[in-house]
Amino acid sequence: MCTCSHRHSIHCIVPPYMTDQLVQSSNPEVRARALATVKISSALRAERQFSQAFPRLRTYSFAAEQGKDRVIYDARQTDRLKNVIVRREGQEAGNDVAVNEAYDYSGDTYDFYESIFQRNSLDDRGMTLISAVHVAEPDYRGGFVPMNNAFWNGELMAYGDGDGIIFNRFTQSLDVVGHELTHGVQSFTSNLTYYGQPGALNEHFSDVFGILIRQWKKQEEAKTANWTIGSEVLVPAATRQGIRDMLNPGKAYVDDPDLGTDPQPGHMNDLYTGPYDNNGVHINSGIPNRVFALVATELGGNAWDVAGRIWYDTMLQLTSSGQFKDCAKLTVQIAGSQFGEAEKKVVSNAWKTVGLNI
Repeated sequence: MCTCSHRHSIHCIVPPYMTDQLVQSSNPEVRARALATVKISSALRAERQFSQAFPRLRTYSFAAEQGKDRVIYDARQTDRLKNVIVRREGQEAGNDVAVNEAYDYSGDTYDFYESIFQRNSLDDRGMTLISAVHVAEPDYRGGFVPMNNAFWNGELMAYGDGDGIIFNRFTQSLDVVGHELTHGVQSFTSNLTYYGQPGALNEHFSDVFGILIRQWKKQEEAKTANWTIGSEVLVPAATRQGIRDMLNPGKAYVDDPDLGTDPQPGHMNDLYTGPYDNNGVHINSGIPNRVFALVATELGGNAWDVAGRIWYDTMLQLTSSGQFKDCAKLTVQIAGSQFGEAEKKVVSNAWKTVGLNI
C-alpha cells in the first residue's frame, strides 16, 4: 500500500533512500520486501496531491467540533486501510498490542497539542484521529506482506508491522506516531509543498514535534533526552540507532550491512540539490533538525516550553513555499519578540552553525 519511493508525496516515516538501500541487501527476503515497497502507486500519489491542495475537504466528512476522538481500523494484513473498526474513543483496551499503541499514542499526540498549544486536534476543530494497523502491501508472489513503513495519507495514519529483520512494529514508537500526525497539523497551517526546501521543512517540523511529544510524555529534559527518531522501529544492531538523528545528522546508522550509512547533511555546504527524494525532503531535513536540537539543548529545560513554542509559531506563519532562510528569519524574530535577546541569540547562533547567517 505504501509505496513511498521518491516518486511519491505520501508522507512516510521510512525515507526512500533507506528502502532503496535495502533493495541491494544480501538477504533475499529483505530485497524482496524492499522491491514490494518501491512499486509505483499513482493512486496514492494523486490522493496526497489532492489532500495537500484541499486539506479541509478531506476532513469535513468526519470532523466535528469536539474533543479527543479516535477510531482504529484493522487492515488484517491487507492494503484495505478502512477494513474493520476494532476500537473507538472510550472503549477499553483489547489484546491487540498494535491497536492499543495506535489508540494510546494518537491520544498522546492530541493531548500534547491541546495541553501545550491549546490546539483541538490536527485541524484545530476536533478532527477525528483515524488509524489503520496491520497494514500490508502486495508482494511479488501475489500475496501480501506486512508493510515496512508508516504513513499519513491526508486522512488517516497507516502502520505496518515490519519484517522483524530490519523493522519492528511501527505503532510502538510514539515519536513516529507524533511525526506522522504532525503532517496533518501542517496541512492545516503552513501546508508546506512537499518538494525541495519546503518539503524538507515539512519533514523537519514533523520530526520536531514527533520528538517533542515523546519528550513531553516521558518528561525528558532537552540536555539529557534522546534525539533519535524511530529508534523503537528498528531491530537493534550496533550499526543502527534510529531512522534519523536530529542532533547528529548522518549518524543515525553507519556502515549498516543492510541500510548503509545515513546520508543526512548537517550543514548548508552539504545541501543535496538533486532530484532524488522529492529534491531531498528527507535528506535535507537534517539541517534544520540540527538547528532545533542545538537550540533546545542550549536553552535547556523542557524543549517544548521555549524552543517548541518558537517552532510551533513558525510553522503557523510560514507560507507553503517557505525556504530554510525564511524559517531561520521567522524563528529568530519570534524568539526575540516572544522571549528575549538571549533566546534570539541562541536561535541565531544555531542557524549560523549550519551555515545560515540571519
